[in-house]
Amino acid sequence: MLGLLMPLAGLLGLELDDLGKRARGLIAAYVIIGLFSAIGIGFLIAAGFIALSNAVGALTAAMIMAAAFLAVALLVYLAMSIGENARRRRLAERKKSSDAGAFLTTAALTALPVLAKTPTLVKLGIPAAALAALALMRDRSRPDA
Repeated sequence: MLGLLMPLAGLLGLELDDLGKRARGLIAAYVIIGLFSAIGIGFLIAAGFIALSNAVGALTAAMIMAAAFLAVALLVYLAMSIGENARRRRLAERKKSSDAGAFLTTAALTALPVLAKTPTLVKLGIPAAALAALALMRDRSRPDA
């Protein structure tokens, strides 16, 4: 697989060695940024605890900080849960729409040989089918409001 990608990358003017070095450098930089950010946040939390313990006492400060962090965790969990439910609902609507389209297509293809034998229906059915297809395509291209 890599043997195929090398000539393709050469055609595109990409130097894979340079890309690899750049990616390793960026990964190292982002790891260092993340590490020092986490340390800084830890010190901010410690400073907040010290200030709060001077005001209300150590045990009360610990309980307040624990409650605050648990509340933040609960809010993040609820937001994720709401987002997941919305994603599932959209997926179910898409599946329902897809199933309905498949059902209509199957029904139309099943009825086609019978309808093709009637000349009047052929004359009226072809334009009607074209209009129905146009209406379906127009509804799908419209963004949801």
